[in-house]
Amino acid sequence: MVMNRFLFQILASTAFICIALPQPAPAAEVDRIVAVVNSEAVTSSLLRERVARARANLTRQAVELPPEGVFERQVLEQLIVERAQLQRAREASIQIDEAMIDRAIGVIASNNRFTVEQLRATVGQDGVAWNKFRDDVRIELLLNRLREREVDSLVNVSDAEISNFLKNHPDALSGDEYRIAHILLRVPEGANAEQLEALRARAEKVLSRLRKGEEFASVAADSSDAPDGIRGGEIGWRDRERLPGLYADVVGKLTPGEISQPMRSAAGLHIVKLLEKRDGGGIGAQQVEQIHARHILIKTSEILSDVDAKARLDALRERIVHGADFAELAKASSVDMSAVRGGDLGWLNPGDTVPEFEKAMDALSPGEISAPVHSPFGWHLIQVLERRQQDMSDERRRNVARAILRQRKGDEAYEDWLRQLRDRTYVEYRLESE
Repeated sequence: MVMNRFLFQILASTAFICIALPQPAPAAEVDRIVAVVNSEAVTSSLLRERVARARANLTRQAVELPPEGVFERQVLEQLIVERAQLQRAREASIQIDEAMIDRAIGVIASNNRFTVEQLRATVGQDGVAWNKFRDDVRIELLLNRLREREVDSLVNVSDAEISNFLKNHPDALSGDEYRIAHILLRVPEGANAEQLEALRARAEKVLSRLRKGEEFASVAADSSDAPDGIRGGEIGWRDRERLPGLYADVVGKLTPGEISQPMRSAAGLHIVKLLEKRDGGGIGAQQVEQIHARHILIKTSEILSDVDAKARLDALRERIVHGADFAELAKASSVDMSAVRGGDLGWLNPGDTVPEFEKAMDALSPGEISAPVHSPFGWHLIQVLERRQQDMSDERRRNVARAILRQRKGDEAYEDWLRQLRDRTYVEYRLESE
């Protein structure tokens, strides 16, 4: 069903990466090209700015900073991967408008317990121009929309996979949560024996540094090929089932502070450290509220922008408010499979829809019609018809298992997609050795 939920966190890290940053490097410094990504240049001024950001984040975490040259090259590699993704987003005609940036900034402010005005003042006090901050948010949104299009939208979870997961994991959904950090040493696609041996040697060197007492975050910052490496490699709190399968298999065997052996996946070699463990309290009450809803979905495309799609739904909403039949308009205008039923989605349980859709739906009273709502699938007009309390213990377990498997498969597919993208990207390094 088109409305199945993706579990991903939009701008989860941006709220902390983009706040309390140092001022950019002085304009008087000579700017030069430090790398060429396909046909696009990466400048030394951008690299200096990103190094300053990454160092500020590690300093706030009280992490020992890596050597200057090593860390600079690590940040440059992350910039190259980011630039390759942005180029792919342009090729796919993915665009982010100002309204989307405004909504994302509202989420960032809420996550930091600020109003937007307080967030703007804090950003300004830290020497970051508001326009620059908005551009950072735009980039994060572009990267997330690209992942949704290229990876998450292709992830499917079958009923058989759900049944097999619940059968083989009888203790699943216990609620135990783990805070972990990781290091990824990426391997090129189709690596030969010599490259694999070099990768194993690199992993042993990293493991040796950790065993000698070097901080995990510091080693991750100068060694990991994962996007979160320059932030110390921390993933944050997750229950075990929501971790990538490789990590989920090992994390339950670790004690807090313990580090795993290198583990192989299609993306490369992984090293995991368990930072903390806590009881998350299980999946909660068995009585859940179900919502009977219907919607009209309009998808964006190369010829229909976000602005146009939203305007079309605004016009449809105006017609419904003045007496037009929702079901008839859904049959004529919606591109969802539910259009033949007048947009009727039936009874929905918590977690059945993507977070953006569910949040908007939860705020509606029976009979009320939402403003246009954006999700990874497009733009929606939502109407809640009824609400009821229902004992959905078995069905809820399956829904939670579906969401867990979707996130796990999505994370693993994204790592593999990033590796393939990086391998296809032409890169010319011009960073002078120290």
